[in-house]
Order: sequence, then structure tokens, then C-alpha cells
Amino acid sequence: MVVDAPSVWNPANVVTALRIAVVPFFALALLDDGGHTVAGRLLATALFVAAAATDRLDGWLARRSGQVTDLGKLLDPIADKLLIGSALVLLSWLGDLWWAVTVVVLVRELGITVMRFFLLRYVVLPASRGGKLKTVLQAVAISLYLLPLAHLPAFVGVVAAVVMGVAVLVTVVTGLDYVRDALRIRRAAGVPPAAGL
Repeated sequence: MVVDAPSVWNPANVVTALRIAVVPFFALALLDDGGHTVAGRLLATALFVAAAATDRLDGWLARRSGQVTDLGKLLDPIADKLLIGSALVLLSWLGDLWWAVTVVVLVRELGITVMRFFLLRYVVLPASRGGKLKTVLQAVAISLYLLPLAHLPAFVGVVAAVVMGVAVLVTVVTGLDYVRDALRIRRAAGVPPAAGL
């Protein structure tokens, strides 16, 4: 079956694709001159915030135009994971964020992404409300960590750490919720346990 390209690459999906395209430019800005210049950090923060903001825009465009597609449901969380994942890895690599935080978040995100692909034969699993809250919290926490914290009042770093802690907690809880939903879908589809996700 041939998919009608215009219906797939609607404005919402184009915005999502642009969010993915911003990731390498964000990474270059963050790593400018070793990753600790004020200008580089501010540019990286601006790019990250702008890209993260499009997560709401593409969803709004899709609903407003009635062009919610399976591609969009799949591409949107992948774009989020690329943006969030690259930021976490680079921040940890620069020594600004504990690797434990990055590992916990990435294991959850990659695990859920793999689960989504296995579920494609039954249903496209869209992001839940809890998942969207998790993404917002992660984006806010990362935005704070991207700032040149060494040049800002100490309380900004404290706020960043608190928000990141809440984000990690919500990340773990929503991950468990997705696993529960996946098991429910498996049972409804009559998939034997040996088939696994």
C-alpha cells in the first residue's frame, strides 16, 4: 500500500522533524570551547528551549488540522528522546550532571522505545499525560543545567537539582505505567508469554 506523502508529511510532522534536525547544532553549541563558555552555554540553552517548545507546537498543529498520524505518534517521542538524551549525555560527559541520572533516564527511554516498536503490530502507543509531564520536567531541569551555572547565583543550581530529582522520579513511575499498559495490550491481543516484548 502506497502512503500518501502529503498526508504523512503534514506541518505537525515537519515541525517534529525539525526538532530532530536541531540536535546536532545544539550539541555543537554546548561543546564550544570545552563546554564551559558563557556564550556557548546560552546558545545551547536557547536552542534546547526552542526545540523543546516545538513539542507542544506539533501536537497542537496535528489536533487543530485533524492530521494526527501514526508516523507523528511514533516520531514525536523519538524526537524528544534524541533531544533529551543528547543533552543528558553531553552534560554528564562535561561533568555537570551525575552519570547515574543519565543512565536511569536513558534506560527508561530506550526501553520504552523498544517496547513501542514491538507493540506496532498491535497498536501505536502514544505518549500518555504522565509521559508528557515527564518530558516537560526533564526539559525544564535540563534547561537549568545547560545555563552557565558557575556564573549564576548558587540557588539556581539547587533549583536545577531539585527539578531534576522530581523529573527522574516521574520518569521511573511513568516507565512502569507504560510497561503495565504494554502487558495489558499483550493480554488483550492474546500474545503468549514466550513471545515476549
